[in-house]
Amino acid sequence: MIGALFPLVRPLLHAVDAETAHGLTLRGLSLLPPARPGADDPCLAVDLLGLRFPNPVGLAAGFDKGAVVPDALLGLGFGFVEVGGVVPLPQPGNPKPRVFRLPRDGAVINRFGLNSEGLDVVAGRLAARRHRGGIVGVNIGANKEAADRLADYAACARRLAPLADFITVNVSSPNTPGLRDLQGEAFLDALLARVAAARDEAGTATPILLKIAPDITLDTLDAICATVLARGVAALVVSNTTIARPASLRETALAGETGGLSGRPLFGPATRLLAETHLRVGGRIPLIGVGGIDSAEAAWTKIRAGASLVQLYSALVYAGPGLVDEIKRGLVSRLTAEGLSSLREAVGRDAAALSKS
Repeated sequence: MIGALFPLVRPLLHAVDAETAHGLTLRGLSLLPPARPGADDPCLAVDLLGLRFPNPVGLAAGFDKGAVVPDALLGLGFGFVEVGGVVPLPQPGNPKPRVFRLPRDGAVINRFGLNSEGLDVVAGRLAARRHRGGIVGVNIGANKEAADRLADYAACARRLAPLADFITVNVSSPNTPGLRDLQGEAFLDALLARVAAARDEAGTATPILLKIAPDITLDTLDAICATVLARGVAALVVSNTTIARPASLRETALAGETGGLSGRPLFGPATRLLAETHLRVGGRIPLIGVGGIDSAEAAWTKIRAGASLVQLYSALVYAGPGLVDEIKRGLVSRLTAEGLSSLREAVGRDAAALSKS
């Protein structure tokens, strides 16, 4: 129903600035009556991270930073939802305007700067909905002015591990100065050790995931893969937004805005990095493919590149929530056409070719 209404609502949302439209969307979702999605085709189920995902299509972090409407989002048919990013202390993020639509490119540029209501607020909301079921993870970061960023990550992990189904360590946001430096081998090793120790102190075995940037070199990717394998990271999320600006962008007046570019132009580089990552980890840890997914075919390509699960966000700005069911139907059709019984049979099968595409 909501998906069918989106074509009518979209002109109204796109008549206001992108951040205002996002706020209105969250407000609308918060007013929806509780709803459970229809049952998914069993062939879409994915067993991963000690969890059973009803389907592989997740909502990426950034949409529901404050964990305001995770259950309404699950009701739209997502197999899982990742809330956040969350930082320990409330912070406003960067000055507005800080998010821009590039409609002719199917893209978005944002420089939110990890605006967050803070750890206490988000933890309270996650605690209140914990009994409702559905897979909800949380993306964690560090305050912009933190004197000890590793301590910030540890504080978030310690508090949120008992309240979430997984924790994603975000070292790849381009909008917090110096954050991507934590992808360096020594820093990353220390960070993952602190986060794991904090998780253990909380008395849980909540899986720890790591989200990486699409702009890294292959040498850096080698180091990251070695570190996450040594530290027992449960999965890699590939990838965050890019600071690159492809020459193909049509919205040239907006292309110069600083921040992370997401949406369709990110699909190629993020998918190549996903395939390169799969070739390096060789199935020893699973991958979650993010970046530019706006169709069932795009999701299928991510799976063939090595993703066991996928996440989307920016495409919803243009296609609306009906895209979730469209992707799931398309994946079922693809499995049927190829005579496959599960997505697992296709994961990474074309990684070598897609790493060069």
